[in-house]
Amino acid sequence: MNTLSKKTWRTGVALLLLSSLCVLESQPAQAEYGDVVINNQSDAAGMRPAIFPHWFHRIRFRCKVCHADLGFKFKAGGNQISMLKIIDGEFCGACHNGEVAWSVENCDVCHSGKPGTPTQVHGNTVQKLIGGGADKPAEKKQ
Repeated sequence: MNTLSKKTWRTGVALLLLSSLCVLESQPAQAEYGDVVINNQSDAAGMRPAIFPHWFHRIRFRCKVCHADLGFKFKAGGNQISMLKIIDGEFCGACHNGEVAWSVENCDVCHSGKPGTPTQVHGNTVQKLIGGGADKPAEKKQ
């Protein structure tokens, strides 16, 4: 692929992504299979839970980028994420800083989950097998 066609291809992809974001912003976001619902602090703060599109990020980055380089634990709810930490460049804020990726000014882009939804991997097969559903947590065994 020559330089001109690479540039044209990248421009086309960027326009497609931008138009997709415009459509997404006009519709309420829904958690899809494999997304992480983050609600450790949202309900208590009067915000809707954040939806982290895991697969969207996973097809673009290797696991180590977030889980080793940025320190995300391999467990839904295992991190003490707060907006202050994100704004200070930790967790999501390492990339979502307005330079690498869009910034955090539009709360509804992330905080789009159904209020009261617990922190979980949405649609997790293991949760379904042990009694939890997509909208409720699995009961812990004593």
